[in-house]
Amino acid sequence: MAYAICTFCGNVCDDVEFDVNTQKGKKLCALGLAKFREKERIKSPMVDGKEVSYEEAIEKAAEILVSAKKPLLYGWASTVNEAIRYGVLLTEKVRGVYDQCASVCHAPGTLAVIEEGIPGGSLGAVKNRADMVIFWGSNPLEAHPRHPTRYSVMAKGFLIKNRKDRKVVVVDVRKTKSASMADKFIQIKPGYDYAIISALRALVKGEDIEADEVGGVPKEELAELAEEMKSAKYGVIFYGLGVTQSRGRDRNVENAVKLIQLLNRYTRWIIWPMRGHYNVVGAGEVPAWEVGYQYAIDFSRGYPRFSPAEFSAVEMLLRRDCDAMLVVSSDPAAHFPRKAVEHMKRIPVIQIDPFPNMTTLLSNVVIPSAVAGIEAEGNVYRMDGIVLRVKKLVDSQYWSDEKILHEMLKIVEEKLEG
Repeated sequence: MAYAICTFCGNVCDDVEFDVNTQKGKKLCALGLAKFREKERIKSPMVDGKEVSYEEAIEKAAEILVSAKKPLLYGWASTVNEAIRYGVLLTEKVRGVYDQCASVCHAPGTLAVIEEGIPGGSLGAVKNRADMVIFWGSNPLEAHPRHPTRYSVMAKGFLIKNRKDRKVVVVDVRKTKSASMADKFIQIKPGYDYAIISALRALVKGEDIEADEVGGVPKEELAELAEEMKSAKYGVIFYGLGVTQSRGRDRNVENAVKLIQLLNRYTRWIIWPMRGHYNVVGAGEVPAWEVGYQYAIDFSRGYPRFSPAEFSAVEMLLRRDCDAMLVVSSDPAAHFPRKAVEHMKRIPVIQIDPFPNMTTLLSNVVIPSAVAGIEAEGNVYRMDGIVLRVKKLVDSQYWSDEKILHEMLKIVEEKLEG
């Protein structure tokens, strides 16, 4: 057994063990174990379905990107920061558009942070101090299975000695698996997050609300929740896609941040998103410290411009505004709207990924890569912004994302200079 860091979800669990020979692990959840175990791989680089060398595939990919007027470079959430950095530089060189997976999930939260900031904290602080935890529109038992035991529900800390010291509330539109572990489950009507958060803000301030119920929740139950939140010594709201992808979107998160700011007049509260892919935070943080923006970044004029309604991947594809696409560690063909995928089929697509997926089927250039955390190392951001270095457990014939993109960048620079 070798100590490892799991590269599945935003927990980035750094206490796991895995034996590459027996394919057995310790402290890995079912999702993490499935990520570590051997599975079907892309066997070799391919150009138009024909097997080629890495050098030939990268040469062809560079040729496509340089020839394109406005290439789209998308994905990035399941690779390491070093690779993402080369991706940002590559996008700038070819005057393309950089976008990442958050544009179809947690990007509204990013917009809210731009407007309001974020009163956040680390998962370590939650583990050691939080006596009240609210999961709003998120389902950790199924999406982040070890989150409750490591950080939030059952975790013991300096000030939290056992489960009885912590009150857990789940707010969602349906009774999820996570509701079973909560002390209180509050079922709300779909699309009423903003209204309920507004009601809580009024109640926390000591004001009355005229309605008998808001979003399907009785006023008395909301008043009780508001009082419990004010009485907590250290509280946290973990929000998920149920908040960012329902009616209100970024305004929901803005309102929630204002609720936290209000609660901090009485006690200590933080708010944090339950991020999905293991380095989706890095996919935003790296371009942020390179060019100032996290996603939907257009370099076509020679400098970075940010406009989610114009430069996100889905919008670019729907408008047919890109004439080539590089997909790194993602599968847009399986998840994007049909009309967006139809445009992907019209343009040259380059894929860099360890595993075959729907995008592989329509890619002109396919470049298999090493699996980060197993066959390659690098730095990643945990969901709370803490940087961890994932380890290499075994040698592999596959090139890492970092090496592939570095070589591609060098060839692109040579072609542009020539």
